[in-house]
Amino acid sequence: MHTSRRHFLALAAVALLSVAARAHAPAPAPFKLDHRITLGGAGGWDYLYADPAAHRLYVSHSTKAIVVDTRTDSVIGEVAPAPGIHGIAIAPELGRGWTSNGRDSSVTVFDTHTFATLATVKLPARNPDAILYDPASRRVFTFNGGSSNATVLDARSNEVVGTVPLGGTPEFAVVDGAGKLWVNLEDSSAIVVLDTHRLNVRARWPIAPGEGPSGLALDRAHHRLFAACGNKTLVVVNSENGHVVATAPIGEGVDAVVYDAARGLVLTSNGEGTMTVVRQDSPDRYHVVETVTTERGARTLALDSVTGAVYSATADYGPPPAPTPERPHPRPSLVPGSFRVLVIKP
Repeated sequence: MHTSRRHFLALAAVALLSVAARAHAPAPAPFKLDHRITLGGAGGWDYLYADPAAHRLYVSHSTKAIVVDTRTDSVIGEVAPAPGIHGIAIAPELGRGWTSNGRDSSVTVFDTHTFATLATVKLPARNPDAILYDPASRRVFTFNGGSSNATVLDARSNEVVGTVPLGGTPEFAVVDGAGKLWVNLEDSSAIVVLDTHRLNVRARWPIAPGEGPSGLALDRAHHRLFAACGNKTLVVVNSENGHVVATAPIGEGVDAVVYDAARGLVLTSNGEGTMTVVRQDSPDRYHVVETVTTERGARTLALDSVTGAVYSATADYGPPPAPTPERPHPRPSLVPGSFRVLVIKP
């Protein structure tokens, strides 16, 4: 038997054993909002990025990424300027990271040791939102809400090496580390599959009954995608063929989802002020075990895969500004100085 064949069978056996053990495991410990880290300042936020190996949490905030030491809850640096920052991506083996900046459609490249800015890359696209590093191709992908495409950068040279039309408004994306990428399309309720080497679209899958997907997570061992959808539905998709294999109810106003492989849990952060905890009984069976009270507006999420702690962010809300023709339904104002990270632990 070839070595690669033996390796595949060994991995399959481990996956089956882990699922069997999980089916007979006790219920997971309940989560609670453990404490808050006050960061202050003014302005909005979007993604958080956890780097468990370095004990760091990157928090997007208005025009910068704030870097927090998760052992001490202290701010140890910031990445700036990053006007209208949305997301953060990290390549530990290269010692660098990237932020997607929606306000001027740029990417800030920074040193992960000093947090100093190394370069600013102007994108041939509008409003980059999610950003992702693919270790298989050593490329960085920005997903551009204003131009319905993905821009691709070489992670070593920071040069733009390609553009991939997506045919819809992209939200979050995940990679398998072997050259495959999946991205949610919010406006068409679909998942697009990309080849990160050839930069072409391999498939486009509808994910009904899910509508308006935002967050996306991946279970690599069992080939399952988790799409958090705006109609209060978590959709579980087979990442090899696009078949919807399960759904689960989640909270209102979801934005992010993470998969905790060690504990067999899928977690969604809901803007209504809750976090839904879904247990993976098997690759095709899921049930909600808990709805955790967080805080209003805590819609984004990051997981420390080592400790099991999850992080979200929010601020206090004031009255909305007066409506204008351009913004007939303005969002509530944010109270300056109230921006904070929520630390949620099992």
